[in-house]
Amino acid sequence: MKNAEVVAMLEETADLMEIAGENPFKARAYRRAAEAIAALREPIEELARQKRLSAIEGVGESIARDITEFLQRGTTTRLEQLRTKYPPQLRTLLEIQGVGPRTVALLYDRLKITTVDELEEAAKAGKLTKLPGMGEQKVRNILEGIQLWRQQQGRVPLSIALDIAEGIVAALRELPEAKQILPAGSLRRWKETVGDLDILVATRNSKPIMDRFVSLPEVEKVLAHGTTKSSVLMQNNLQVDLRAVEPESFGAAAQYFTGSKAHNIALRNLALKKGLTVNEYGVFREATGEKVAGETEEGVYEAIGLVWIPPELREDRGELEAAEGGALPRLVTLQDIRGELHSHTKWSDGFNTVEEMALAAMELGYEYLAITDHSPPMGWGVKPDDFRKLLREIRTVSDRLGFPILAGIEVDIAPDGSLYMDEDILRQLDIVIASVHSAMRMDIDTMTKRILTAMENPLVHAIGHPTGRLINQRPPYEVRMDALIDKALKVGVALEINASPERLDLNDENARAAKEAGVLLLIGTDAHRREHLSFMRFGVAVARRAWCEPEHILNTRPYAALRDWLTRRRS
Repeated sequence: MKNAEVVAMLEETADLMEIAGENPFKARAYRRAAEAIAALREPIEELARQKRLSAIEGVGESIARDITEFLQRGTTTRLEQLRTKYPPQLRTLLEIQGVGPRTVALLYDRLKITTVDELEEAAKAGKLTKLPGMGEQKVRNILEGIQLWRQQQGRVPLSIALDIAEGIVAALRELPEAKQILPAGSLRRWKETVGDLDILVATRNSKPIMDRFVSLPEVEKVLAHGTTKSSVLMQNNLQVDLRAVEPESFGAAAQYFTGSKAHNIALRNLALKKGLTVNEYGVFREATGEKVAGETEEGVYEAIGLVWIPPELREDRGELEAAEGGALPRLVTLQDIRGELHSHTKWSDGFNTVEEMALAAMELGYEYLAITDHSPPMGWGVKPDDFRKLLREIRTVSDRLGFPILAGIEVDIAPDGSLYMDEDILRQLDIVIASVHSAMRMDIDTMTKRILTAMENPLVHAIGHPTGRLINQRPPYEVRMDALIDKALKVGVALEINASPERLDLNDENARAAKEAGVLLLIGTDAHRREHLSFMRFGVAVARRAWCEPEHILNTRPYAALRDWLTRRRS
């Protein structure tokens, strides 16, 4: 399918339009179209052939023409015009925190800067401070952003790596020679970013599998093509290694290549104390070399005197001791989630209507949904009078569908800790999530006080994405997480694990600290279109890495119990 190529074209067009200073609403239209096509499950070429491109949400006539032209020529007149004015490599500069489209244009027009290296050199040489609007603090921010960008190169966000892995596994699973197949490594442990992918296949005839693997259409470069291991480069320069093992060693290989390194070292040390050795081929008696396990992971752990340890816990953070003592948690699962508590609609910056979001939640088998559109001062925030209309619409749709829809809000926390919405409206809403979206460069004490002040407001139920980070895009703002956890416990406010793949905020370490302190957590997808409700699995993965059980998560509760908690918070 050409879907990914069309998405890339639309995103490049939007980036270059913004750099060129064109109408921001037009650029945003291209981004919305890119999001819609990325969510498609049918080939864009087929929709174009049937002249149904305009039926895609967010694709108007002009963008449909661009897509048609791209499918025919591999480029568009619009994109060629933009590339003539601004070289495509400028888009990399947009990945640097503190460098927006206007800054990129200024850097290119005045200094002909096109690369991160050139930007860093100019910043250190003092050339940037001579440009309009470029004070010393902004230059320091740019240098910090460059440092962060360099640290993140070579690691791919979990969601992208997962899509690639699932596509490969699905393609190889079709072959009868593949008896078992499994993504391993940090992906299987659901880490938030992935350096490379390891995929294991159990087989006695690896050649057809390896041949199919290196010839997949998504492969950009073949690095190695063997019978026991092949390596390729996929999109985003993600390296994927496929390893073939004998079926009787598949469990040992799965355990070994899943890791983590620290977990494996601790496991081997424990095995040695019991006269055993562990490697990717199995578990063996040290004295005799006799193989005692290896076909299944469960057998590997059992041979060492342990119950099977879920991959998300394999970080050497106490999981071996818990497994020895029979104290592993019953980790929350996706099936435990009863509803969505953080979603957006067309009333603010979402794609879908209230009813469309509700129907999507019902299709997932949820018991309830919360609509939490943005407040001002976000440019797309819902104004007070419109929020009253939104409240009426939610009640009407809920009654018509016979499905509980909570009327909520994601309200902005002002720099002084107050909330950007009239209190009389907040009192009418079922759930209030308070979040920081602006002024993120406060010092740690000021930011901490800002959020603590919001938490003291009895109308607030939860704090959304509590550290404000965007993975590989923006670091967390400075905040004392221990203070937030203490206050949340004291006043009874929940903290969110935001399941949007670009956020995953709280991260696993902060979520575990909150859980162990007794703070209630909420998993919300921050869905801006109905397809985003599927992000819940990423939030659940964070909760599992944080050792969370169902009782630690607010939206594992039945609707009646959820309403009781929301009401008690305000009593």
